Formats: sequence, structure tokens, C-alpha cells
Amino acid sequence: MDRNYAMEFVRVTEMAAIESARFMGRGDEKQADQAAVTAMRKMFNSIDFDGRVVIGEGERDEAPMLYIGEKVGTGKGAKLDLALDPLEGTTICANGGYNSIAVIAIAEEGNFLHAPDTYMEKIAVGPDAANAIDLSRTASENLREVAKAKKIDISNLTVMILDRPRHSELIKEVRATGARIHLIGDGDVSAAISTCMPHSGIDVLMGIGGAPEGVIAAAAIRCLGGNFQGRLKPRKQEEIDRALRMGVKDVHKVWQIEELARGNVMFCATGVTTGSFLPGVRFNPGGAETHSIVMRSETSTIREIRAVHRFDKKPTY
Repeated sequence: MDRNYAMEFVRVTEMAAIESARFMGRGDEKQADQAAVTAMRKMFNSIDFDGRVVIGEGERDEAPMLYIGEKVGTGKGAKLDLALDPLEGTTICANGGYNSIAVIAIAEEGNFLHAPDTYMEKIAVGPDAANAIDLSRTASENLREVAKAKKIDISNLTVMILDRPRHSELIKEVRATGARIHLIGDGDVSAAISTCMPHSGIDVLMGIGGAPEGVIAAAAIRCLGGNFQGRLKPRKQEEIDRALRMGVKDVHKVWQIEELARGNVMFCATGVTTGSFLPGVRFNPGGAETHSIVMRSETSTIREIRAVHRFDKKPTY
């Protein structure tokens, strides 16, 4: 995959971030998300590639923009699959909270798991504990192994978990080990990635979140040298049937990181609202400043990009 695509696609997340950030704290999730989707789609169609959305904004009938299966790009160039979330953390952005991002993962055709829109049980860690996790074990067993790999006491581990009623038993189990917990309201893509960031203070992500977001997180963590595992948690027969139609033969399978995101992958993200992962969009007279990260699994290169945008020099998105 041409390395120059990395710089092309970060322009896409930048525009999605700028447009959605205009609605930060205004209480309208749909408007913020639609702004990100519209900007992202227009930017995609200015790039020479033959793209297909495999993780997107839902099925075609549910989402008129960037739906699963939609073709994007000019049609000229490499055939690439996209896993994306134009605004990861719509509630965060609408409420003016922390850690919402615009995010895209890119792979050569056929290399992303076509994850159905259902739940996924997840565990993620950074490079120093990459070989220590196994989703088939209990949370307590995993935390003991992670602590051993990191050569620290289990009481010094910090585990990030979505603050949901479904996690009440998991939270009890983690607390019983002596590990610390950081509860978040939304945004488990950036939460999973934070386990690979040395200064984030987060050692492990655990719990159940969206399956599509799991594929995006796996792509990013592959670039960073960490590890991610996931297992689908469908809530009803309809979701099981959808998974089977999408080619998932075993809904109880533990998916390894290389099965979720295979081959050479790229990852781009731009901060919408400020958080531990990326600073958010800052508007100024006549423009804005964005902060992004661009990563490639082939070289493990990580680029942090600060961009200053002048609106009088840009098309309107």
C-alpha cells in the first residue's frame, strides 16, 4: 500500500474533525455526526483510489452517508477497504466532553473482518504486555499475567472500562484484584489505543463495546505493537443471522488482532475534542488548528501532525 495514502487520508480526518467540532457542546449528536460524515465523504471523493467502506455508519437503508458497502474515491488507483468512524464519541462531542475523534483505518482489499453491528467483548494492551492476554481467561487471570509481564504489582495497573450496567460484574472482579479502574462514558477506540501510549496511564482495556469499533482499534494497535482480542456478543438472533450473512462462521470465536486487521494497515485520527489521546480542534479568527496521528503497520512509523488551516484557502465542507 502506497505510503503517500497516509498523508492523503489524514486530510480526511482533519476536515471531519473541524466540521464536527463546530457543534461541540451544543447538545445535538445527529448534527455533529452528520457534519463529520459529510466532510469525510467529500474529502474521500477527492482522492485517487478505489475504496469500499467495510466498517461504517450502518447498513445502506439506515445511513445515507458512508454506509457499509459504499464505494468512495475517484475509482482510480489501489483497491482499499476502509473501517471508519467519522465522529467516534458523538455524545462526548455533543456534550463538550473529552476524547472524541475522527478516525479511519485503511487496508488492502479483503483484509478487514466484516464485523456486524453488534457488541464485542474486548481486551487490549500495549507492547510490553502483548503476549500476556487471552480473552478465554477470566479478567482476574489476565490482569495477573499483564502485571507479571509489565513487572509491576497488580495494584499499579489501571484498567479502562466503559461505564455501563452490563459491566457491573466485571468491575467487581477487577476491584477484587486490587487493580485501579478508569470508567469512561464513550469512545472505546481511543481508549484501546491509549493502552499503547506510554504516558496515558492506562494499562488495559476490558469490557464489551461495539464490534465495528473493535476492528478499527485492532488496526491502530497493530501499528503500535500492542495486542487486541475480541469475541462477538450478539444480543439477539437477528444479530447472529447478520453475522453469519457477513461471513462470520463462529460467533463465539476469539478473534486475534491479525484476523481482525490483516496485512499492511494504516490508521489516521484527528482530535475533535481534547483528550488524553489527542488535543481537540482549536478555532481562531479565519481558521483552525488540528492535531492528528498517522500510523503504518508496515514500518511502525508514527507521525504526530499539527496543522494550521486557513478557511479562505480551503473548499467548504
